[in-house]
Amino acid sequence: MSVMLFMDRVYMGVVIQFVKLSGRKPEKRYKWEEIKDDVELGNSNYPMVLVQIPMYNEKEVYQLSIGAACSLSWPSNRIIIQVLDDSTNPDIKNLMEIECRMWASKGVNIKYEIRSNRNGYKAGALKEGLKHDYVETCDVVAIFDADFQPDPDFLCRSIPYSVHNPDVGLVQARWKFVNANECLMTRIQEMSLNYHFRVEQEVGSSTYAFFGFNGTAGVWRIAAIKEAGGWKDRTTVEDMDLAVRAGLVGWKFVYIGAVEVKSELPSTSKAFRYQQHRWSCGPANLFRKMVIEIIKNETVNLWKKIYLIYSFFLVRKIVTHIGTFFFYCVVIPMCVFFPEVKVPLWGLFYMPSVITILNAIETQRSIHLVIFWVLYENVMSMHRTKGTLIGLFEAGGRVNEWVNNNSAPAMKSAKKSRFSMFRERLHLLELGMGTYILVCACYDVIFGKYWYFIYLFGQTIAFFVMGFGYIGTLIPPS
Repeated sequence: MSVMLFMDRVYMGVVIQFVKLSGRKPEKRYKWEEIKDDVELGNSNYPMVLVQIPMYNEKEVYQLSIGAACSLSWPSNRIIIQVLDDSTNPDIKNLMEIECRMWASKGVNIKYEIRSNRNGYKAGALKEGLKHDYVETCDVVAIFDADFQPDPDFLCRSIPYSVHNPDVGLVQARWKFVNANECLMTRIQEMSLNYHFRVEQEVGSSTYAFFGFNGTAGVWRIAAIKEAGGWKDRTTVEDMDLAVRAGLVGWKFVYIGAVEVKSELPSTSKAFRYQQHRWSCGPANLFRKMVIEIIKNETVNLWKKIYLIYSFFLVRKIVTHIGTFFFYCVVIPMCVFFPEVKVPLWGLFYMPSVITILNAIETQRSIHLVIFWVLYENVMSMHRTKGTLIGLFEAGGRVNEWVNNNSAPAMKSAKKSRFSMFRERLHLLELGMGTYILVCACYDVIFGKYWYFIYLFGQTIAFFVMGFGYIGTLIPPS
């Protein structure tokens, strides 16, 4: 597994360097021309755009997201803003409706849509939003989650790819993290996500292989959504599900890293763990459901099939989590009890060092935090491995669990006793793993001969810091 992960990282490193040196920007690989008013047709040559904003109890950010969408630079008669509100709090629903009415009074074509249930969660809301009669006039749909704020020129820079390239079904922009400096946990998240956007997405796009839709900050051709079968809620990664199905029917995707959309990273430990469970369980479950369909597909070429199954799913969504956890948190600590077992230096140090450098180099401002990043990622690999196994084998009741960051238990602010607050901060899995690694480290100090304890004590501290809840921000009780 380590070799598979190492080869994948080296491959992507080579490709991304070639892309940077050769200047293979999206506008050079695809036709791109600025859309302008026509002398005779006026602005009717602009495609009709639907902007969807799925909401769920978004009290803190709803004004920012709605305001950013309503401020997009696009002819006012060629855009419809659609607020899809699944909120369960009547006060928040009332605030959002008032906000939409305020923008409507300014001449913005904005629709406030609610449902009687939350079936399908986000996928259900997006699917229901496309059923309204006025959507029939729209050509493309731009999707922004509630905590995303696009710049006014977002549509002008992204939609021309769809207009001038009829085979392009998706245009994906990059995320920009406005709260990356909030705490150490958000800095570490930034390192991982910068690699995802600057390398993984760029490599998939530039090689015409495949890259997944990130669920937000993207523009879909509505015809591509319909041909792919529409939104489905069979997994917790409805965005990836749609992208895989659209790719299998022949649609091309464009990643435009130069276009950034402001967003926020989860800053509480519990909210981040819920997110990571969804991001690890969903892809594994989708792989289980679609691997045979990918193999049997006759539309895409063999290269795309191999890339999808091996690189995109197997290595990045399954092996990277399972391999990281079992090797660094189980196997290496256990080796101290068996002195006759020596882990090869290339597997223990050289390959992990190269993988770490390739991941961290894209966030040079945080390069000094690379040790913390490694230890923290190893801790999170435990949760990701659990989610991956649940998704692969559809074990337990959490395979389709969807917890919004704003609805995670850690985000509730009801009055609690000091004991209950302390209990909520305790995470037994992390404390258990930390204790196991601490025992291994102490044994290695006394009886070992390979100096594993240097790494083991550091990993122990990381597990205990997470286990006692001393990472991320805390939501004070009201």
